[in-house]
Amino acid sequence: MSETSLLPRAHGAAVLSAAMRSTPDDFQVDELPAFEPSGEGEHLLLTVRKRGQNTAYIAKKLAHWAGIAEMGVSYAGLKDRHAVTTQRFSVHLPRRIAPDIAALDDTQMQVVESSWHNRKLQRGALHGNRFVLTLRQVQGERDAIEQRLQAIAARGIPNWFGEQRFGRDGGNVAAALAMFGHVQADDGTLLPAPTSRRRLRHDQRSMLLSAARSALFNRVLGARVAQGSWDGALEGEAWMLDGSRSVFGPEPWSEALAERLARFDIHPSGPLWGAGQLRSTDQAAAVEQGALSDPPSIALRQGLEAAGLKQERRALRLRPHGLEYQWLEPQTLQLAFALPPGCYATAVLWELGDVTDAGRFNVDVRADA
Repeated sequence: MSETSLLPRAHGAAVLSAAMRSTPDDFQVDELPAFEPSGEGEHLLLTVRKRGQNTAYIAKKLAHWAGIAEMGVSYAGLKDRHAVTTQRFSVHLPRRIAPDIAALDDTQMQVVESSWHNRKLQRGALHGNRFVLTLRQVQGERDAIEQRLQAIAARGIPNWFGEQRFGRDGGNVAAALAMFGHVQADDGTLLPAPTSRRRLRHDQRSMLLSAARSALFNRVLGARVAQGSWDGALEGEAWMLDGSRSVFGPEPWSEALAERLARFDIHPSGPLWGAGQLRSTDQAAAVEQGALSDPPSIALRQGLEAAGLKQERRALRLRPHGLEYQWLEPQTLQLAFALPPGCYATAVLWELGDVTDAGRFNVDVRADA
């Protein structure tokens, strides 16, 4: 069973079933840059449109083209392979001499823009991504589907970590437990994990730590959705500013907070687990601790703390920006919307219904952070 298959829906029961990413063109993602190039410096910014290839492959190809080590190529976030995506890369060329850019263009990638910049591209240096998704074989009542889309645009959705974060059938979470020395039995009890001689690479370890953290966050968010408070306020709430990682509170509930919450200026938040004290208190902290009191969650918490991660927060609520839809055919629905960094397009689709992903379990389908 996958880590997300039993998540509650905030807007009610599913109103459709559909298929997505039948072809790469059905899943289009355009990165929204966070800055304009300076026009000077020794880092060549290339905006690349790619098809059928992941970000790491394109970075390797750019390094080979430039004759530099792969570490000299940077990007803001990962983009999926089974999609048509546009994103920036920076290529470090200290002598400001670049090979022929036109030589990069082929059926897999095209360079649509290039400019010099004075700094390399940092991870997370983007405003978000703009998605254009085409759902095919749509089953459901059109009126109900359109009403659900309007509700999503008005109220927002729970800010789930998507299924892609957890691997096939949630295997990354089980692997994280094993890394922490545990195996979960079918009845939920924990057993000691067999000793493994295989040493995890740094990127593998980071992936498992992220999966563990994400699973704990989703469990807290699931509890808030179940009680109807995912987009509201509990006593002791830690608030997150919209479009920011800044957190404030808890503070007494007031009309000013209510107005800011209503206009999506602030959101309730949940824990990204690590060492340190929870930022929330009272009712909010009780929900978080209660949702993570089972033995597997406790083991994940302890493992993350031992790994040196620190307590952080993530917004519980997400509102897709500029949500639009159109029916291309009676059973073909196209959606367009933008998401902030670190948020998942599949979270939007989950509130609509059951969508089969033909390109699942590749790279995260998100606006990466």
